[in-house]
Amino acid sequence: MKSKNKVQSINRQMAGIYITIIALTIVAPLIINFCFLGYFYQHEKEEAMISTFDLVNRAAVAGSFDDEEFLDELEKAHANYSISVVVVDSAANVLLTTAHDTEDMNSQLYYAMFGKQMQGSSGAERSGDNYVIKQQMDHRLGEEYLVLWGTLDNGNIIMLRSAIEGIRESTNLTNRFLIWIGILALTLSILATFFLTRRITKPILALTDLSKRMIGLDFQAKYHSQKKRNEVDVLGEHMNELSETLEETIVELKQANHELQADIALKEENQKRQQEFISNVSHELKTPIALIQGYAEGLAEGITDDEESREFYCDVIIDEAKKMNRMVLSMISLNQIETGNNEMEYDHFDIVALLEGMIQSMKILLQQNDISLSFAHDQEIFVYADEYSVEQVVSNYLSNAIHYAKNEKKIDIKLTKKEHVLRVSVFNTGDPIPQDSMEHIWDKFYKVDKARTREYGGTGIGLSIVKAIMESMGQEYGVQNHENGVEFWFEVEC
Repeated sequence: MKSKNKVQSINRQMAGIYITIIALTIVAPLIINFCFLGYFYQHEKEEAMISTFDLVNRAAVAGSFDDEEFLDELEKAHANYSISVVVVDSAANVLLTTAHDTEDMNSQLYYAMFGKQMQGSSGAERSGDNYVIKQQMDHRLGEEYLVLWGTLDNGNIIMLRSAIEGIRESTNLTNRFLIWIGILALTLSILATFFLTRRITKPILALTDLSKRMIGLDFQAKYHSQKKRNEVDVLGEHMNELSETLEETIVELKQANHELQADIALKEENQKRQQEFISNVSHELKTPIALIQGYAEGLAEGITDDEESREFYCDVIIDEAKKMNRMVLSMISLNQIETGNNEMEYDHFDIVALLEGMIQSMKILLQQNDISLSFAHDQEIFVYADEYSVEQVVSNYLSNAIHYAKNEKKIDIKLTKKEHVLRVSVFNTGDPIPQDSMEHIWDKFYKVDKARTREYGGTGIGLSIVKAIMESMGQEYGVQNHENGVEFWFEVEC
């Protein structure tokens, strides 16, 4: 609604300007015509009378009043300019006349010759060497005349007369005609002005609306050319190009900003991880360092002379040092995976062979803990993944299964193929994971049973490494409680 009112306001303003200019163009000539047309007509009449005087004078000198060509010219002057002519000699005999009322013409000539001007004479208007032009009123007829009288070169007297009323009627008729023409021209101009202003302002307002939408970063708006290839259409096409350029630039800036924000977020995340890493390392290494320090000081101070006690002290120191070494190596590995510094090398390999090799290497550990492991698969299955990373995941799952196996002490490894992925699951009998711990077991240094973890030397990082590896490969992983145990699983592409 606001835009429509603005369009109407601009149209009215432009129409007002155009109409004013057109009105001045029409009215000014009318005013000039009213003021000066009468004088112009009279001047032209006087010039015609002087020309006629010269025509008659030449004929009088040549004695050719009866000449056909002369009479034709005289008749034209009479017809075109309503000029009546009378020529008399010194005895008042009429030698030449075009007037119907010769007596009235002679009367006027008589008064002019003997200086008895008719009542109402306005005096001389113009004069020459042999003539005088006067404006006189004929009260008998009630008309005013423009009169020229004078002496021809042969001594004859001449008088020319033309009614001024004819000049006024011509002037009034012309003025009335011009007024009607002016009114018609003004009406047509007003209609044309409103039509043209609408055509002119419509594309301009379209450009105004386009610029407003561009200010609001709406670059979907486009100027639709009228296909006339005028300056406004060219400007509209340039604004369309500007809109497209700005849109592309802003998209690029937004993309660059998103990338910058991502870089900042990654940097902040890395800093956070480094802080957590240092904090966790400090916390986790505190206990083994304290134990090593305590037992080392005991040995140095000679607390016991018993050989068996000294061996126990040394075994504790060595065991805690090994735990520290495993913890540091695990945290370094986890940190490399999380920060993306651990480059994975994807390849096709037989996962059945990998699992059989790992089971063989853990055979002694399984026997020591009296655990039975089942894995029955007699054909090759090739997967596409980083072999070392898969080995780390399986190793962590098997280590957890061995250390937490209870009751029947069984571990079962299964391979389940579904579509384009292979699910590897490691199940061990034992206590289920508490429900409130299920979502935290993948967190760094989280331990469901801290005493049990400490007992077998766990670091609480193994499952965090599994999480980091699987997320970096973009594959699924998880854990599920069963009635008689826990199952950990992960998937790889096959």
